[in-house]
Amino acid sequence: MFSNRTTLSAIFPIFTFTLAVSTDFQSACLDFNPVSLITNSTLRILEHVPANTTLTFPGNDESCARPKQLITNESCRIALTIPTFNSSIIFEIFLPTPAQGFQRGVVLPAPADWTGRFLGTGNGGIDGCIKYEDIAYGLSHGFATTGSNNGHNGTGGKAFLNNLNIVTDFSWRSLHTTAVAGKILTQAFYKKPHDKAYYIGCSGGGRQAIQAASLFPEDYNGIVAGAPGINFNYMSAWRASFYTIAGSKNSTDFIKPETWTRLIHTEILRQCDEIDGVKDGILADASLCAAVFRPEALLCNTNQSSNCLSAKQVDIVRKVYSPLYGEKGELIYPSLQPGAEVQAIQRLLAGSPFSYSEDWFRYAVYRNPEWDPASWTIHDAEVAEELNPANVRSWPDSLTNFKDNGGKLLLYHGGADNQITGFNTERFYNHLSRSMAVTSTEMDTFLRFFRIPGMFHCSGGPGAWMIGQSTSGAVGYDSKRNVLAAIVEWVEKGRKPEVVVGTKYPTRSTYVGGNSSFVDSWVCR
Repeated sequence: MFSNRTTLSAIFPIFTFTLAVSTDFQSACLDFNPVSLITNSTLRILEHVPANTTLTFPGNDESCARPKQLITNESCRIALTIPTFNSSIIFEIFLPTPAQGFQRGVVLPAPADWTGRFLGTGNGGIDGCIKYEDIAYGLSHGFATTGSNNGHNGTGGKAFLNNLNIVTDFSWRSLHTTAVAGKILTQAFYKKPHDKAYYIGCSGGGRQAIQAASLFPEDYNGIVAGAPGINFNYMSAWRASFYTIAGSKNSTDFIKPETWTRLIHTEILRQCDEIDGVKDGILADASLCAAVFRPEALLCNTNQSSNCLSAKQVDIVRKVYSPLYGEKGELIYPSLQPGAEVQAIQRLLAGSPFSYSEDWFRYAVYRNPEWDPASWTIHDAEVAEELNPANVRSWPDSLTNFKDNGGKLLLYHGGADNQITGFNTERFYNHLSRSMAVTSTEMDTFLRFFRIPGMFHCSGGPGAWMIGQSTSGAVGYDSKRNVLAAIVEWVEKGRKPEVVVGTKYPTRSTYVGGNSSFVDSWVCR
């Protein structure tokens, strides 16, 4: 196991290697010898990627749903298999063209040339899918950008069964190994180390971000963490609970998707939309709605049989928007956010088990492929938390080492997240403040938390959800509109982000303030 201060050379001994001097980037790429730098690694791919190339991934697991990716910038692509203690990861790095060529002054700098910055990208859910779209995004802004399969392939968890090493790769080891290997190759390729290292990820990638800041505070100078799947064991239990609350789609009282999106969502907006002073179909602060929403308003009366809910269905809705409490009555996970139901019908409220939770309990917790998700009870939550496979919990009491190392963390979470409630990220922010005994002002020196009204899980939604968390598109690379640019400016220029300007295509944007407050101000574009 790596310690928090494991050096690059301690993990992967650096062999003496000299890049052939060349004015030809393609030749320099193909002459590079990465396996001589990373101990026991196996070369999978070494290729020069011309600008505007659409790469295909025929060997990619189909469940990853990433058969191809447009790479707009010339780069050198390296893919390795790297062993990790009786398991292994698939690692990739894309290296942009050097700003001054391999002979000083030969090649003029271009906007996408290497900026001296290094970028790590995360995964999602419990998957082992490389997010090539995030790699392409980082590459387009001059980052040497990495990704990995997190120790297994595909979106499922079968590989976890009776293999704690793969669970460990998933929990933290792949993340750290990728950072270490990526920096070694970057330094060797450009003949100079990176200047600053960054990370961007959402959902499962957001959980990885918190693991990085907590366990390996020197890996990244700046981190963007969206909708993080932290408090992972209890989050998995919370997701599993929805199948027992909502029932199967064939059950008598199952609430159909159209009932959620039309009847219930409409009633939530009727009761809550104007709490923020604006009737716009967006709940600026979903917690205010959670405190007052009454599903009983939809209860059928004696003369009504349609466009209403039975008493049992009202109880289901009440439980859907209630926190999860443990066996001793303690709060272990907050409730779903009102407004999330529009997209939650796809998974949490679909009348079928939440696949990530099903796989986690089957293959990592109980190691029993026959475990029945319909049998879930709150006791299962306690079993998972006590076991905490490979320290996957991701709920640190302190980020002091990250702070003391000069690290900066930008957290964001959508106000209508349909897979991970944003109330949990707010709870984490407050947990850190209490456990580290720091005020909001002191937290501002290293951590900023932005709630994004009307954003679904990581992207999409009725609100102004585009904040540069993925391909920048029309928002550009402005530090007020783009969280990747914002974290760079904070790390390199010391200007912490006060607002994030979200863009709603095609016509409007909203300013979202930091910490747990915001100003819901719509402006024309």
